[in-house]
Amino acid sequence: MELQYTKYQNNIYFDNAATTFPKPSSVIEAVINYMTKVGANPGRSGHKMAMESGQIIFKARKNISRFFGVKNPMNVIFGFNATDSLNLAIKGVLTHGDHVITSSMEHNSVIRPLKRLEQDGIITLTILEGNEQGVLSTDDLGTAIKQETKAIIINHMSNVTGIVQPIKVIGEFCREKGIVFIVDCAQSAGIIPIDLNEDNIDIIAFAGHKGLYGPTGTGGMVISDSFNGNKIRSLKEGGTGSLSDKIIQPDFLPDKLESGTLNVAGIAGLSKGIEYISSLTNGVNSILDHKKELQEYFISTAEKEIERFRSYSPKDVPGVVSFRVGNISVSEITDRLSEEFGIMSRQGLHCSPLAHQRIGTFPEGTVRFGFSIFNTVSEIDQTVEALRTIRGRI
Repeated sequence: MELQYTKYQNNIYFDNAATTFPKPSSVIEAVINYMTKVGANPGRSGHKMAMESGQIIFKARKNISRFFGVKNPMNVIFGFNATDSLNLAIKGVLTHGDHVITSSMEHNSVIRPLKRLEQDGIITLTILEGNEQGVLSTDDLGTAIKQETKAIIINHMSNVTGIVQPIKVIGEFCREKGIVFIVDCAQSAGIIPIDLNEDNIDIIAFAGHKGLYGPTGTGGMVISDSFNGNKIRSLKEGGTGSLSDKIIQPDFLPDKLESGTLNVAGIAGLSKGIEYISSLTNGVNSILDHKKELQEYFISTAEKEIERFRSYSPKDVPGVVSFRVGNISVSEITDRLSEEFGIMSRQGLHCSPLAHQRIGTFPEGTVRFGFSIFNTVSEIDQTVEALRTIRGRI
């Protein structure tokens, strides 16, 4: 099946940090196959269509657990997206009197649940600024730790600037101190290799629709083999298809943390998205290298060709560029790129006000480009020329 996108096929899509487009053909085929040939509810019935649906879910768990270096596929908990999964991880782990450390570069999917718990008097919270790019060090963390520190919760890659936190070093620090380490991998999953056991991570939350090339409405939480998932409280209870004779929620994973019918069509597509990445010559590293190449080329070319162009992202980060062009409104730039040149981007604060305060672009924010494996150098050349044209008109 060929990739077929009729309405937007001639446009340039640089909004991949919000959601990737296009998707691999295999992802589309998997969604269509489930909707047209399988269709049943997994784990609820004994007929062959329901059994096949259950096999789709289990295969996805295996693909995801293997992708993130976890042996037990039952440690994969499906949610609607990374936000849903972060809420489960944060509110399921933290209890009254806990202290939490996070960074100034967090997405609202981390900071809002934490601030809500702080406002409700359940936790105390320390937000570390890190270095000039917002990167944390173990020295920063060491000064912030208290006796009641329960968890360190940070994003792996900033969705604003693309900076990458040293999660392996921080994970080692957490293991030494007996602190739970939760990582928001919404931007990094599918772009940077992640191994929960090697990186000393207890829990990650991932988005299926971004770097993993799955459909929207997919994501989840992965628990390391060394972390006791039963320590995570469920946020909802209901039908699981298991222990139906009981009126108390099952206490085993994944059923303890998954209630209601799963998004089987979306999960089928997500599973194929991960298989697509794994099929590349160097797997995730193929995507990492490609995005770094585009990142460096765009910033270097734009700095030469566009007057008063300023990037807030390093050249060597993998594929998220936040920038401004003089005093031109970021909304005007994105509108003109879209309407006049067919180039899709995002403007504003990107749901990360703390990060924009940290880099000095609050309250207007920046224009953001997010590249994917399907973007090309030629598209960047066209975009630089478009930006130069816009700059010359204003």
